[in-house]
Amino acid sequence: MKEIIEELYATIINRKANPIKDSYTNYLFEKGIDKILKKVGEESTETIIAAKNNNPEELVMETCDLIYHLMVLLANQGINLKDIEAELIKREAKTGNKKPERREIENL
Repeated sequence: MKEIIEELYATIINRKANPIKDSYTNYLFEKGIDKILKKVGEESTETIIAAKNNNPEELVMETCDLIYHLMVLLANQGINLKDIEAELIKREAKTGNKKPERREIENL
């Protein structure tokens, strides 16, 4: 899963640096922070509703939409996925949870 997330984020960053006509990602960047935040809010709500409705297929689709829009937000704000990863690692250390083996992480 890590690879697909990194690939998607790289595509988003590329769209920001090299706009492509009729790209939805570019549309979001052009509209700015308010539009991006509105989409994150909408997708969060739709994810919650899908979970509340106990609809696994819809929940997967809405989760993907939410992750995408969150990554657009991060790119817009200049936050790298490595920053998120570093914070998660710090939090993991605080909880005292056993760290999974590297190969277990790669199989996620």
